[in-house]
Amino acid sequence: MYRDQHCSAVSIWRMIGILSMMPALVCCALFADEPESPPVIVSKDAADIHFSGMLFDGHNDLPWEVRDRGNSSFESLDISREQPQLHTDIPRLRKGGVKAQFWSVYVPAETAVTGDALLQTLHQISIVKAMVARYPDTFEFADKAADIERIVKAGKIASMMGVEGGYSIEEDLSNLERLYGEGCRYMTLTHSKSLSWADSATDEPRAQGLSEFGRAVIREMNRLGMLVDLSHVSPETMKQALAETKSPVIFSHSSARAICDHPRNVPDDVLPLVAKNGGVIMVNFYSAFVAPTEQLKKNKMARGTIYDVVDHIDHLVRVAGVDHVGIGSDYDGVPRLPEHLESVATYPRITQELLSRGYDRESIHKILGGNVMRVLKAAEKVSAELKQAGR
Repeated sequence: MYRDQHCSAVSIWRMIGILSMMPALVCCALFADEPESPPVIVSKDAADIHFSGMLFDGHNDLPWEVRDRGNSSFESLDISREQPQLHTDIPRLRKGGVKAQFWSVYVPAETAVTGDALLQTLHQISIVKAMVARYPDTFEFADKAADIERIVKAGKIASMMGVEGGYSIEEDLSNLERLYGEGCRYMTLTHSKSLSWADSATDEPRAQGLSEFGRAVIREMNRLGMLVDLSHVSPETMKQALAETKSPVIFSHSSARAICDHPRNVPDDVLPLVAKNGGVIMVNFYSAFVAPTEQLKKNKMARGTIYDVVDHIDHLVRVAGVDHVGIGSDYDGVPRLPEHLESVATYPRITQELLSRGYDRESIHKILGGNVMRVLKAAEKVSAELKQAGR
C-alpha cells in the first residue's frame, strides 16, 4: 500500500478516478506525453505456463478500497462484477490466473497516534472474512501452505492476510498471536513512519534499525510461523532483521533500488543477505517504484512499463538468484501503474515477457509463486521446531 496524505498526485488521481470512473481515459490524459510501449501479446505457450503454475501475489489492498469506496460492504461494491474504478474484481482475478493472494489488512500509520491501530486492523480483517463468506465459490481461507495447494486444486483462490505496519500490535507481543489466530500470515514491520522499535524507509530513524523489542517481535513471529515482511523498512532494519530471524523473510511488495532509486526499494547490498536467508523479494508494480531513476528525474509522474517491471525481476534474479524473486503487485494500493499492467487481469503478460527473455517454465513458476510457497513451508517448519524446543 502506498498512502501519503501529503502526496497531491495520489489525491488528484483518486478524485479523477471517482469522477470519471474511466481510468484508461484518465491515463491517456495524464500521460499523453509518454510514448507508448509495444503491446504484449500472450502466446499459447505463455498462457499454458502461466495457468499451469501457481500465481501467488504478495500484496493486494482491495480490502481498503472496499472500506473506502463501498462502506466496507460487498452489497455496495459487488466484486463478482467488473468494477472499473478498482484494479481487482473476480472476473479479472480469473482472467489473470490468480491462484493465491495475500490480502493486505492495511490501516494508516496515524492509527499509531490515535491509539486504535489494532481495532482498525480487526475491522479490515472482518472485510476480508466477509469477502470470503460472500463469494465461497471463488475464495477460501488457507491456514498453512498445504491448504493453499488443496484450495488451488479445487479451483478456488487461496486467501491469507498480511498486516501492513507493526503499529497494529500496539507494542504488545500477545497481539501478534491474536492476529495470527485471525488468519494473518505476515506482518510488515513498519509502514511510512518509524516506530519506537523499527525504522521505516521513509522516515527518520528512531530505533537505529531494531530495538530489543523489535528483535523480540521477530522471534515471536518465527515462533508463530508468521512471515517477517521487510517492505517499507530502512536498509539498516532489513539487515538487522535478517541477522535476527531464523525463518526466511519476504519483501511483500518491493522492487530493485539499482533500477529505481527509491527508499522503498531493496538495495543491492541487501540482496545477497536475502538469498543467504532463503527469502523472497516480491516485485511491486507502483510506477514510482518501477520506472527507471533517470526517467523519473525527467518526469516524476512517469508510469513506466511492463518491460521496466520485468527489468526489476531480471536484476533481482541476477543478484539474488531465481529462487528469491516473486510478485507483489500492490494492486488497489497505488495511484499509478505501468503500461500493460493496469489490473489483475494482466499478469499473464509478465509470464509472456519472462518467456520472451529466455526464462524456462520451472523458473517462471518459481517467480509466479513457487518461491513464496517454499518460504511459507520453511516458516512452518521453523515454527514447529521452536515450539517443540519450548521457545
